[in-house]
Amino acid sequence: MTSTLENQTPDTAEVLRDAVEALSEGIAVFDANLRLITCNQRYLEMFPLIRELIVPGAHSDDLLRAGVERGQFAAALNDPEGWLDKAYKFRLEFDREFEVEFTDGKTYQVRFKPTRSGGYVVSRSDITESRRTEAMVRDRETLLATVLDTSPVSVVMARIEDGKIIYRSKEAAANFGQTTFAHEHYTSPEEREKYVALLTQKKRVDGYQMTSVRADGSSYTSSCSGRIVEYGGELCAVSALTDLTEQLEKDALIRHVLEACPIPIQMSKADTSEVLFCSPETVALFGDAPSSKSFYVDPKAREIYVDTLRKDGVVRDYKAEFYNRHGTRFWGAVFAQMIRYNGDDVIVSHTRDMTEQLKIEDELITQRELLHQNEKMFALGELLAGVAHELNNPLSVVVGHSLMLREDAQDPEILRQVKKISDAAERCTKIVRTFLTMARQQPAKSEKIEINEIVQTAVDVARYGDFGSTIKMECDLAQTLPSICADSDQITQVILNLIINAEQAIRSEGKGDKIVVKTSQGASEQTVEIEVKDNGPGIPAKYQNRIFEPFFTTKDVGEGTGIGLSLCHRVIRSHGGQIMLDGNYKEGTLFRISLPAKPASDGACKSVPEVETPQGSLRILIVDDEEDVAELNAEILGRAGFGVDVANIGGDAISKLRQNRYDLILSDLNMPGIDGRGFFETITKDFPEMAQRIGFVTGDTMGRSSQGFLKEANRPYLEKPVSPKELRAFVSEIIAIAENEK
Repeated sequence: MTSTLENQTPDTAEVLRDAVEALSEGIAVFDANLRLITCNQRYLEMFPLIRELIVPGAHSDDLLRAGVERGQFAAALNDPEGWLDKAYKFRLEFDREFEVEFTDGKTYQVRFKPTRSGGYVVSRSDITESRRTEAMVRDRETLLATVLDTSPVSVVMARIEDGKIIYRSKEAAANFGQTTFAHEHYTSPEEREKYVALLTQKKRVDGYQMTSVRADGSSYTSSCSGRIVEYGGELCAVSALTDLTEQLEKDALIRHVLEACPIPIQMSKADTSEVLFCSPETVALFGDAPSSKSFYVDPKAREIYVDTLRKDGVVRDYKAEFYNRHGTRFWGAVFAQMIRYNGDDVIVSHTRDMTEQLKIEDELITQRELLHQNEKMFALGELLAGVAHELNNPLSVVVGHSLMLREDAQDPEILRQVKKISDAAERCTKIVRTFLTMARQQPAKSEKIEINEIVQTAVDVARYGDFGSTIKMECDLAQTLPSICADSDQITQVILNLIINAEQAIRSEGKGDKIVVKTSQGASEQTVEIEVKDNGPGIPAKYQNRIFEPFFTTKDVGEGTGIGLSLCHRVIRSHGGQIMLDGNYKEGTLFRISLPAKPASDGACKSVPEVETPQGSLRILIVDDEEDVAELNAEILGRAGFGVDVANIGGDAISKLRQNRYDLILSDLNMPGIDGRGFFETITKDFPEMAQRIGFVTGDTMGRSSQGFLKEANRPYLEKPVSPKELRAFVSEIIAIAENEK
């Protein structure tokens, strides 16, 4: 080539040299003797390890060996001589091309072309980047093929025009077989046409459900995602199909669980309130409504509820008023969460009917109020019991002597004066017993009574009062009511107290003219109920929760003590019943009393038969630290024909027992030195024959110690103050029982 270039004109040779240097390939020319004639700069750059050896006249074999020795060729590293032998042979085969990889990572495309002079031209092109790109493409294709072949999703690429399958993954081949056309995967050609039309319109489809056909002819529900691509100048549909059989079975199980769940669950769209799912419990509660808005009494309540959900994502115990499937209002609590479902904000919620809970809460409030009321009544009872105890002894003296004076006096004027004293004393006695009634936990006496007779008696007594002709009193008594076990005097007092309160309210406000007392059988048939109602002004709502509080009254100073309703409450509770004000009664005032219809044990309602005062010289020992009381009782019993001794302390009483024989002992409880308990224990130990002939007359039956002792001793007792008649009957009763037990 050099001679050819030299035969050219200088301008032409220069142009040719520039042209060769401008080539991106490396060019070298060898003569027939395999010696280098010339090469361009690019060729030299391709041999960095032997560059200085590449000069005109260098022999091709020498250059190859130098390259091998200096580690120029990657393939020659393991077997240099073998590689050189092959290279020599390849070199002699002109007009061919091959690739050579150098140790520096470069890859070259080598071409040999013979010349007319017997030599050859070598051209080298750097194909390193193209081979790397091809390798990357191959790796990607291998990776894609691996992913598609190992994926459980069936991937199919088919032409849009005729549906001919161009590619199928291993899963698709296993699922559909070696089909030719994609429409063979559908239940009908029309199904594929519908899918292709949708895909063509939207360019992509996700989650499209259809029925696919397996190779064995069985069908299943699949979810298809598709894209349109261009391949080989044609439009193709690439579809990925997922078998939904397992998912649908799980969904069916979840639906079955939700439908069997005993709580109301529903799904509804947040924006439109469209109901997407309702469990049977929800349908039973709300009915089969298409919109959840119809559930709410106040539509704004749902708006607030949805706004809260959008803000927080969850709502717990949101309370609102709803309509049930019958159109009846009820209060409910909602627990809900916002989720995304098919591109929409969807509310998953559970609504809890609070009707029973509210009833329980109301009952708890009522019970707390009753407990609070009982605590206050207990405190009042403790106070009143103390007052009553202090009054018992002096009242016993006043009552006893006044009654004896009435029995002895003959002068009318003296009788008139004694009667006034006696009446006043009796009034004081009733006050004290009222205090004790409020303090104790059970009626003073229990007997079998007819409630209609008690009510009629209370109404008759009230009619005798100053009612005038402007207020009507009516009785509405139910027939065939069961008997009850109660203290007739206390129940009568309660009813009379309610009637008097109604009369006073009507007169003070000038509103109303009728009071009705009604009896009836309780709903459970285990109670008897009494209603006392009027058409008067009623009790203001702000006072209704306080009416049973001790000393609470709305009357003016001097007109009411606030004890009346407290006493009523205490008496009814002591009988195991309830007394309540009906706050919903709007036509006046209505009190309801409920008493147990089933009597207590027969013993609790058994009346002690009347006994006559024994005749003869029976001897009684009276033990009481109050001298006036002891002397009074001794005088009363002495007039009845008994022999009586008195001891004011326990020690004297024991001494008298050692010296004399007695038919009966009457002892106080609270005494200095040896008290009633110690005295009884001594009698039981030293005088056992007298243990059944002792009774207690005491003013302290409310103390825990006294109550415990009386229950333990199981002996009769009489509560001060006592009248002569009561004392004589008490003595006769004990003696009669003792004689019967002989």
